[in-house]
Amino acid sequence: MEAVAEGLWGLADYHEKKGEIGKTVKCLEAICQSHASFLPIVEVKTRLRLATLLLRHSHNVNHAKSHLERSQLLLNSIPSCFDLKYRTYSLLSQCYHLVGAIPPQKQILYKALHLTSAAAPDVSAKLWCCNFNSQLANALIIEGDYQNSISTLESGYAIATQICYPELQMFFVASILHVRLLMQWDDQTANEVELALQRCDQVWETMPSDRRANCLGLLFYNELLHIFYRLRVSDYKNAVKHVDKLDAAMKQDSKNVHQQTSTGNDSLEPTYFGNVQRALKDKLFLAPPPINGEWLPKSAVYALVDLMVIIFGRPKGNFKECDKRIQSGIHIIKEELVKLGITDDVREVDLKHSAIWMAGVYLMLLMQFLENKVAVELTRSEFLQAQEALVQMKNWFIRFPTILQACESIFEMLRGQYSHSVGCYNEAAYHYVEAAKITESKSMQIMCQAYAAISYFCVGDAESSSQALDLIGPVYRLKDSFVGVREEASILFAYGLLLMKQQDLQEARNRLAKGLQLAHVQMGNLQLVSQYLTILGNLALVLHDTGQAREILRSSLTLAKKLGDIPTQIWVLSVLTGLFQQLGERGNEMENDEYRRKKIDDLQSKLADARSSIYHIELIDKVKLQVQQYNEIDMKRTMAGESMRVNLDIPESVGLSTPMPVQSSSRLLDLDTGRRGKRKL
Repeated sequence: MEAVAEGLWGLADYHEKKGEIGKTVKCLEAICQSHASFLPIVEVKTRLRLATLLLRHSHNVNHAKSHLERSQLLLNSIPSCFDLKYRTYSLLSQCYHLVGAIPPQKQILYKALHLTSAAAPDVSAKLWCCNFNSQLANALIIEGDYQNSISTLESGYAIATQICYPELQMFFVASILHVRLLMQWDDQTANEVELALQRCDQVWETMPSDRRANCLGLLFYNELLHIFYRLRVSDYKNAVKHVDKLDAAMKQDSKNVHQQTSTGNDSLEPTYFGNVQRALKDKLFLAPPPINGEWLPKSAVYALVDLMVIIFGRPKGNFKECDKRIQSGIHIIKEELVKLGITDDVREVDLKHSAIWMAGVYLMLLMQFLENKVAVELTRSEFLQAQEALVQMKNWFIRFPTILQACESIFEMLRGQYSHSVGCYNEAAYHYVEAAKITESKSMQIMCQAYAAISYFCVGDAESSSQALDLIGPVYRLKDSFVGVREEASILFAYGLLLMKQQDLQEARNRLAKGLQLAHVQMGNLQLVSQYLTILGNLALVLHDTGQAREILRSSLTLAKKLGDIPTQIWVLSVLTGLFQQLGERGNEMENDEYRRKKIDDLQSKLADARSSIYHIELIDKVKLQVQQYNEIDMKRTMAGESMRVNLDIPESVGLSTPMPVQSSSRLLDLDTGRRGKRKL
């Protein structure tokens, strides 16, 4: 019968080379379904190959799992065949993972690890041990057992060290950093995160340069984790060099891939995640065989790099580059979603379990791109384009509410920013407060409270000013406990406005000057710098320091023009008009006021278009977005658990995304030296 098996295997090889997967499967199933007896080893090899084909070319995860479970039973009676056992355990673990069966996955991995410890201590066994430790760490993450996950990764690192395999060492230390940085981060673990970061640097630097050059997947993984860390601690200046390094590596790899494709070197190697067949050139391996794992598909990693370029370029006013990256990123992501079967009529309930995780990756990325598009368009007062992006975000969220649950607060915050930009300050404050209620992020809560306070200040009546004080006072008292400068810069801006309302102008000047330093030196956020300069220029004018006022306001106007920020330009021009009036410079006053009126006309035209849109009322309305949550536990476990490999915990957009409104300038100009006594709101 062995000759029959060899013949069917050969025929299966023939059909597989021709791409006829269905015929290949039939040849192999003929062996498994035969009434004649084959040796157990023959049946095991056949079922293992069948499972591999099903995972690579179909969604039949349960069918593949059945073949592997049968193979496992057959292998129990065979004393050796360690390689077949390792491969069976590894694939079976992946099947359990794809169907969300974590307890049996852990059980099979513990059995596999026991087998490696009982086998001869050769390199092959140790490599498989690394494989099983990696998968076990992921399973433990799904259950929220972060500490044991780290211990498991440390075991993998120790084995990689024993066999002097620096690529595997780097894989494990980077994975440990991932867990500590994106899952365990708090005040108690901040030191461990820093140590994990240093450890990654040390291991990476000890690798020979020629070996580092062949570890593109690890390069992207390590550098992106470094960027996430720098964003978390608001170290934007040092994060930029990592972004530039990744962008250069991405462009070089794209060039290399294009050259390889043009020469016809394009072999295929399917993936287990999402069951989308992809070419080897489209994969970024994190580790050598038998791990061969990816953190994310190459398209997702490249989209993430584009996103980082946008996040750091947008506050500097590099809108042309941001536009290009946003358009490219959204196009790539939508193509990948179609490959996963997500077309216009597909909703969360329609997704196959094995596709949920990968769909979540791309959907989260898509929402990040749309968020940044909204921010760019609002800065340029392109309200219709901002509406379009917001409506897209809403529609995606309604279709995939569980997967995109973390985006609900972001969407509410953006509704607030849109409302504020079009002068609907009560509505803006409502959406900011709602966003703060929804989110579990302390940073997000603080930012939204600061935004809400600014909107209340812009309403201008006594009740709103009191509400602003209630929001900003408690937060300001806690500002020294914050990790990042984004929160502090936002709070100082709002608190400076509060002090101005209370006529404490000198103290307001001191606080705003400190906020300006944070915005300029540490954040590099030109829009926020421009807004700080404008309010400080206004203060200098009120304090009759006309020389400093002129210098500050000119700088602010230059930045606002660079950003295309019309409301801030109008605000600056209004203050400059007051300056020229004080100095008696009638010619400058008339010229300045003419330019200001032109800008007001431009803004009013854009506002009129926005308010006449069918989406305007829907976006500003004081009603929370209502969605029907998909309450399937398996989906939630899948989305939460896969954070070991994909936790896109990218901090929200840097800086205040909306300028102070035109109307605020007149209120600020009402301050004069005759009314500087302290007043409590």
